[in-house]
Amino acid sequence: MSNERKQQISRDFQEKMNDDELLNCMRCGFCLPSCPTYIETGGYEGASPRGRISLMKAVADGMIEPDQDLEDQLSLCLGCRACEPACPSGVKYGQLVEQARDILQEEKQHSLPVRTVRRVVFDEVFPHKKRMRKLVGLMWFYQKTGIQKLARATKAVNIAGRQMGMMEKVLPNIPSPKELKKRPTYIEPKTTKTKRVAFFSGCLMDTMFMKTNDSTLYLLQESNCEVVIPEEQNCCGALHGHSGEKGKAKQLAKRNIEAFEKLEDIDHIVLNSGGCGAFLTDYDELFHGDPEWEERAKEFSNKVLDISEVLVEVGPPKMVLEPQVITYQDSCHLRNVMKTASAPRQLLQSIEGVTYKEMKQADRCCGSAGIYNLIETEMSMQILDEKMVHATHTDATTIVTANPGCLLQMKLGIEREQKSEHMKGVHIVDLLADAVRHYQEKYASHSLQNNM
Repeated sequence: MSNERKQQISRDFQEKMNDDELLNCMRCGFCLPSCPTYIETGGYEGASPRGRISLMKAVADGMIEPDQDLEDQLSLCLGCRACEPACPSGVKYGQLVEQARDILQEEKQHSLPVRTVRRVVFDEVFPHKKRMRKLVGLMWFYQKTGIQKLARATKAVNIAGRQMGMMEKVLPNIPSPKELKKRPTYIEPKTTKTKRVAFFSGCLMDTMFMKTNDSTLYLLQESNCEVVIPEEQNCCGALHGHSGEKGKAKQLAKRNIEAFEKLEDIDHIVLNSGGCGAFLTDYDELFHGDPEWEERAKEFSNKVLDISEVLVEVGPPKMVLEPQVITYQDSCHLRNVMKTASAPRQLLQSIEGVTYKEMKQADRCCGSAGIYNLIETEMSMQILDEKMVHATHTDATTIVTANPGCLLQMKLGIEREQKSEHMKGVHIVDLLADAVRHYQEKYASHSLQNNM
């Protein structure tokens, strides 16, 4: 790192970092047992929330120069925010990390290949629905034309590395381009309306994980919610915000706020992705101090609610499944930011026929953290391996989670442990939707037999 760049970063830390928030940290250490990277590094202080805040504060105060260790430790942070509920001072650690990453990113001199990839991902694909659909359409073509079978048979999937080859194995079945284009904008309640809600469909959730979105809409309809899906909505901006692209995250956030402001008499903005939900919940912090957008963002954020909370609130439909043992892996952002932990468990335990077993340290990050498992693979796999030990001890045949990244990570863990023959990973709304359908089929069949 050049001296000129170090000096500029130091000035930016002094001017832009939230000094009050940095001072709120009392260095008490309550965050340490909650931090996966602190634990996995054997208690290295720099890999803890307290240690990272100390580094940020030292740079802001001019006591140390920003160096590679600062960048490495900020990159190593999962952003799971488990430290925030543990902090007696209420330090908003997630905001501090994103501020610091944003400053480092502004001064970063990326190589041409990295600049190209970032431009394509952040500017050309995620902000544009049609381009996302085209990209996912290529994945569908790959799966359906036999190319996938050939790539696996020849081990060509490992060309980009073993990790990418493993990730390819756990991809969901991609919907066809025709299915991707036919997305609903309104869902009527099945009978008497309980709630009028807006659905945040997301970008990856409405393309790669479209079936999960369909399951969500089905559950809302079965729970007699009237659902409106604004066509103008776009990516939540979480990927941008976590990757030092705060300005672009704000652009996406503004479009979403405007899209949902047009709707009248909405009780909640409902979604099924903990990562997206946490970022939407923090829109008011994203626009903190902005006289035009802060209040509008707060009004938006106050309406955001996970699907599990809505189902508990209105009373879920009747559910039944074949006998099986299930366990639940928390989405970090759903639990630590959106404060949703009991609702998913309550729903799972209400399914007739299943045995629910709580996983040890279910609240600890699985190591997915967006694209963390691709850029910090070694640490991610350490955390995942520990998670799979706890999952295995439950004797569960089904691991349930509430976030697409967590779902892929748990499927990856199942694949790594060679347990795919007797264990599966599933998104909670897909499991609940199956349970509702099974209940209806089972008791419709019983009713038909009784009438014969």
